[in-house]
Amino acid sequence: MTISLTHRVPLFASLSHDAVHNLEETLSQVELPSGTLVFREGEPGECFYILLEGQVEIVKAHGLEGARRLAIRGPGEFIGEMGLLVKDGLRTATVISLTPVQLLKITQADFDRLLQQWPDLAREMLRELSFRLRETDNILIRDLQEKNRELAKAYEDLKAAQAQIIQKEMLERELQMARKIQKSILPRTLPRPSGIDFGARMEPARAVGGDFFDIIPLNRDNYGIVIGDISDKGVPAAIFMALTRSLLRAKASSAVSPRKVLQRVNRLLLEMNEEGMFATVIYGVLNRERKEFIYARAGHEPPLLFTADGERILPPFSPGQPLGLFANPLIDEQTLPVPPAGMLLLYTDGAVDAVDPDGNFFGLENLVKTILTNLDHSAQSLCDQVLNEIQNHQGDNSQADDITLVGIHSE
Repeated sequence: MTISLTHRVPLFASLSHDAVHNLEETLSQVELPSGTLVFREGEPGECFYILLEGQVEIVKAHGLEGARRLAIRGPGEFIGEMGLLVKDGLRTATVISLTPVQLLKITQADFDRLLQQWPDLAREMLRELSFRLRETDNILIRDLQEKNRELAKAYEDLKAAQAQIIQKEMLERELQMARKIQKSILPRTLPRPSGIDFGARMEPARAVGGDFFDIIPLNRDNYGIVIGDISDKGVPAAIFMALTRSLLRAKASSAVSPRKVLQRVNRLLLEMNEEGMFATVIYGVLNRERKEFIYARAGHEPPLLFTADGERILPPFSPGQPLGLFANPLIDEQTLPVPPAGMLLLYTDGAVDAVDPDGNFFGLENLVKTILTNLDHSAQSLCDQVLNEIQNHQGDNSQADDITLVGIHSE
């Protein structure tokens, strides 16, 4: 160590040439490689060091989750002095070499002797400690300010999240209320006329759906039967569904042909439909004495009809278009005689379009197979079994579309 090197230490700047020479003779040097733990927080402080070459980092809570670097010290600065100055004599932080370092080691005895011989050293050390305290205070203030900003942002995020939760809960309550209202719109009980057995099931894909059905007693012998599917899902579809069903109920009559009923409903929907929604519908009149079903089909799936021994009766087919889109939609009107002990099923496309986890559709073939397996059941039992088979086919896959079934069993 040379005198010029020692004079680069601010702590010794006020010392004379002889004093510096004396220090060179009495103080020991320590050389450490990079990455060395010079001393650890909480250990007894028996000496402090003056850094002659290299850099060290001062770390609080080293090795713990809340570890934080307080400072980096370089040549001319001292470290570890608090272990000699504080009452308990414990290290207040951990020091690790960032590079190879050369240190002057000053023991408690060395420190006491230096202060006795050169009291001005105490003033120099206090000046440096005051500077470090201001530096530490500034760091802490900046940290606190940053923490306050983070807390303020977290608080605002929390308020926004809470508002979203409240809004979501309100929406869920509204959807549950809409579901109850929708259920109240649909038939709660089905008519039980002599010679005819009715059944129905509806399973929305969401809280509320766009499918609908109705069985309307028109007079002693005639029953209006409706099944429909709205083009959208959720609340918009549910509202348009309620509108379409109400119009159908208002226009249904045994004295008016099903085709004319759908045409009248279509005109009203065009006047009220600014969103371009539409409905596929079957509306028909079932006569229980003649066992005859006269229906009009507006773009909907044709009905499925089976005799008691399982023969499928295919109705005549002509094109049909949905309600709510065209001024004069094509409407397919047919007459079906329902054979004794026969089964008639009306359904929406959600029944055949149900998909399993592998992407396979339930399909018309499986629907027909399920009907044939349950031909001797009641109409309600048939609808229950069909829905059960569809749900088994879906497995864990989510339901993509509303499913509605209306069964008619001739006794």
